[in-house]
Amino acid sequence: MELEGLQPNSVTWTSLLSSHARCGLYDETLELFKLMRTRGFEISAEALAVVLSICADMAEVNWGIEIHGSSTYGRLINANPTFKTPISANPSFKTSPQIRWASQATTTEEESKISIGPAGGGQSGEGDKETGVVYYGPISTTIKKVKLLSLSTCCLSVSLGPVITFMTSPDMNVILKGAVASSVIFFSATTTAVLHWFVSPYIHKLRWQPGSDSFEVEMLSWLATYIPKTIKFSDIRPPETNRPFVTFKANGNFYFVDTEHCHNKALLARLTPQKVTHDSAFKNL
Repeated sequence: MELEGLQPNSVTWTSLLSSHARCGLYDETLELFKLMRTRGFEISAEALAVVLSICADMAEVNWGIEIHGSSTYGRLINANPTFKTPISANPSFKTSPQIRWASQATTTEEESKISIGPAGGGQSGEGDKETGVVYYGPISTTIKKVKLLSLSTCCLSVSLGPVITFMTSPDMNVILKGAVASSVIFFSATTTAVLHWFVSPYIHKLRWQPGSDSFEVEMLSWLATYIPKTIKFSDIRPPETNRPFVTFKANGNFYFVDTEHCHNKALLARLTPQKVTHDSAFKNL
């Protein structure tokens, strides 16, 4: 573009970042973002959103926090919010205490909300990376919060439902009161059970070392606690079920991996076995 005499602006750079990100070229997108900053172009809100979404998909929340903190702090101290700190090829961002404070304040505010998106993997830290975590469920936090809410309402219905029914309607027949209380308890327990059945295959974390013949997953129990399970690749089978959100079957249990957020293609290929088709013996007759 510059060779043809055209001068790119902030909109042009944002379009380049967005197109590279849509194609899954995350490293190239970060390099373009680095070049955009070093050339002194204004970082628009759209460009910042693209880079932050990439950091979320790569489970590099620390990078996203520091980029967001840098932009927030830069806009507070500069009339023209332009970044001038270069990003290295392997972006390890360094910020001042004020920037980190602004980033942590934003993170604390966001963690108090229920959100759907890849930010769920952001609760992992340096220790998780050292233990070989290669995949985080993008809506893991949301599922846990919804399950805790369902369990809470179920417990309240079981414990307070009969009491409220018998106290608020003194003239109602005792048999009818028991039927109403039983219906409330049954409905609450059923919805909790259905929710658990629906989200039980969801893998919240997956640990795997390249070359190993097994991997470890973290699943959510009835009580919304994480349970580790070790699975061998040799035990993986195609699901062969109409149940929604199922990727593979192992040892009689179903498991689900969000393929769009699993960036290790070699691992994903081993987790999604193809169903073997047997040709008929009369096919060539």
